[in-house]
Amino acid sequence: MENYLIAMAVSAGLYALMALGLNVIWGMAGQVNLGLVGFFAVGAYVSALLTLKLGAPIAAGVVAGALAAAAVGAVVSLVTARLRGDYLAIVTLGFAETIRIVASNEIWLTNGTDGLSGIPGPFRAALTPEQFNLFYLCLVAALVIVVFALIDRLAHAPFGRVLRAIRDDEQATAVAGKYPLAFKVKAFAFGSAALGLSGALYAHYTSYIAPDLFLPLLTLYIKLALLAGGVGNNRGAVLGAVVVVTFLESTRFLVPLIPGLSHVQGAALREFIISAALIVTLRLRPQGLLPEARMHPVLEKEK
Repeated sequence: MENYLIAMAVSAGLYALMALGLNVIWGMAGQVNLGLVGFFAVGAYVSALLTLKLGAPIAAGVVAGALAAAAVGAVVSLVTARLRGDYLAIVTLGFAETIRIVASNEIWLTNGTDGLSGIPGPFRAALTPEQFNLFYLCLVAALVIVVFALIDRLAHAPFGRVLRAIRDDEQATAVAGKYPLAFKVKAFAFGSAALGLSGALYAHYTSYIAPDLFLPLLTLYIKLALLAGGVGNNRGAVLGAVVVVTFLESTRFLVPLIPGLSHVQGAALREFIISAALIVTLRLRPQGLLPEARMHPVLEKEK
């Protein structure tokens, strides 16, 4: 039971990293991104391939995975620079599916649907499974704190204020002398780096990755985490990640208590409960559990 709880805590940390990255792209810059799992997969595969096939150190692989995801994010942002709203969402979703399909078919590189196994983990050989799980939890928690501090600093810096200005009114920001495209590309790259970092950490924790693990459902869970926590608030992103992972795992134990349900019906009921919880949350707290603080007071209009 202890190992299970630690594994769930590690998952919550990885979700938190992804939610923080999404908060930069969507919460601060206002760019809709449904391709989160694609950048997650890029980080995972780059780090896994470098450490497995080239024998690179794990730390170098993780950094390379984050940088590769950032580079891909910048390219995707430039390609989709003229797209808005639903069109941007569709293209980013297509990007994620492209990554998954390429990973499934390029057997010479990714081993196809069989996946990559034996991915090294830091100090895995020197530690017992229990010690490794606990060590990895501390590592992920430390990285979440570092990424949170960086993004929170970014949010309060002039760069973050420009991003929010672009989100609220891009044309007015351009008139004020800022170049929205440059800021959007930087925001997309920075957020994608956090997504790639999470993917690399996931690969080295599980020691196995395969294309079937990178489905669009993961993107929806991360968006749910940010929506529940509070779009635009970094603390809300972390809180939402913890809430979502806790809720996902708690329903795993609740569904078997209902008599007369098959495994398929139980899985469908879990998805229904999760969807219903999202609707209730958005109905009661549309701004999230920790809404974004207003930078300036809103003045009431004179009657």
